[in-house]
Amino acid sequence: MAPRGPKTKPTKLKLLTGTARRHRLNPDEPQPVVARPDPPEHLSAAARLEWERVIGQMVDLGIMTDLDRAALGAYCQAYGRWSAAETALARMAGRDAVSDGLIVKTKSGNLIQNPLVGAANKAMADMVRYAAEFGLTPSARTRVAGQTDTGRNPFAELDERFA
Repeated sequence: MAPRGPKTKPTKLKLLTGTARRHRLNPDEPQPVVARPDPPEHLSAAARLEWERVIGQMVDLGIMTDLDRAALGAYCQAYGRWSAAETALARMAGRDAVSDGLIVKTKSGNLIQNPLVGAANKAMADMVRYAAEFGLTPSARTRVAGQTDTGRNPFAELDERFA
């Protein structure tokens, strides 16, 4: 069963948004080191291009760690599948002026939605869900706090405030 209520915010984000309350903070929250992991070997060509497009920016923002490799790989693979399905639909649209390839005829003569439409929609939904986790959409970016190395303890001010 899924947990109830909104997703828990990281402590860093609570501090930056001013919603930190001492009793709600997790003192044991892990703080992984920013890293630039290699892409998973199984990524398609389009997925690998998307990995290369976003990885540098994510590292620069301080939101990419080795722990995030699989999740970013899933985002990129969903992007690759979406791209492949849309490319195939575009090719079919060129041969079908009436329905743009969105409708196909079954062996029994019935007209149905092209299965590629469902595949494209599913991959797009997965891609957007993963993109939001990494702050790759405009609204999600407003909720992501990047990691910057200031050389000071980010919790020092909080400790003083609640001491």
